[in-house]
Amino acid sequence: MVTVEMELPNEMKRFAMPENEEEQLVRNAMILYPYIRNKRISHGRAAEILGIHKWDLIELYGKMGFCYFDQTKGELERELQVFQQVKQDGVRT
Repeated sequence: MVTVEMELPNEMKRFAMPENEEEQLVRNAMILYPYIRNKRISHGRAAEILGIHKWDLIELYGKMGFCYFDQTKGELERELQVFQQVKQDGVRT
């Protein structure tokens, strides 16, 4: 572990310094989330940094409303349509 000095508004102090491990994990996961979103690190790497399993991190983000899949509903529907068409037509070689 490392100690980092940060400048924050006074009102943020109680949020930046949680007292229990669960709140610390959430805080640290939130610090890493922008780097996952912009694809600088993977969920797996973030989980390694946090010392938890990848699926536990994905579940944690899910509980906070962050979806593991970054496709829009329209993109997913198009992919499903293509899949259904391929399934219907059969695989061609």
